[in-house]
Amino acid sequence: MEQRTKFEEDESAIAIDLSSIETNNSMFYIVSKRIIDIIGSLAGIILLSPIFLVVAILIKVEDPKGKVLFGQERNGRYPKTFKMYKFRSMVHNAEELLEELMDQNEQTGPVFKIKEDPRITKIGSFIRKTSIDELPQLFNVLKGDMSLVGPRPPIPHEVQQYTPYQMQRLTVKPGLTCIWQVSGRNSIDFDGWVDLDIEYIRTRSLLLDIKLIFKTFFVLFGDENAS
Repeated sequence: MEQRTKFEEDESAIAIDLSSIETNNSMFYIVSKRIIDIIGSLAGIILLSPIFLVVAILIKVEDPKGKVLFGQERNGRYPKTFKMYKFRSMVHNAEELLEELMDQNEQTGPVFKIKEDPRITKIGSFIRKTSIDELPQLFNVLKGDMSLVGPRPPIPHEVQQYTPYQMQRLTVKPGLTCIWQVSGRNSIDFDGWVDLDIEYIRTRSLLLDIKLIFKTFFVLFGDENAS
């Protein structure tokens, strides 16, 4: 009998776990969710375009060397990946400086976050505090890479460290906001974050999505747990 490698065994375990999680995949929900995504993201882009312009100018004034938008590969619904857009909130060479800061990581699990990250610019600190840095993801929603509501999309090298249980958060399309976003964010450790994502996946509905979208508006006025 042919023996399987450790990698193949891990992939098999993940596949079983991903197929076993229960979620709302009814045609009515999926189609309605996409319609809300298109209308909501398009309306958001039009209404927020003045903010986009002002933020873009401020980013360029503070750090002219870097781009206004930061594109980063993220995981979508497993195993898909896509380029997620954010307003650049760090210095132009932030990725090069990351390795020097890894020992200061304050988040549990395969996620890097520190409250006083020296790579963050002054305008970057403000747009993170107000979650304005996330607004370009409305274009990802319009394209269909993301939804308005869903688990936040992780970085591929983080996913490589996921357990089969954690992989369950990749069973649906990622989103701009979810339960974690409106429930404390960085005050919640990674295990709690995953639990909240899986809670959403198991209970998602149009009513829950609409509630989370409205709750997210409060985050735009400042969340002490945002960074």
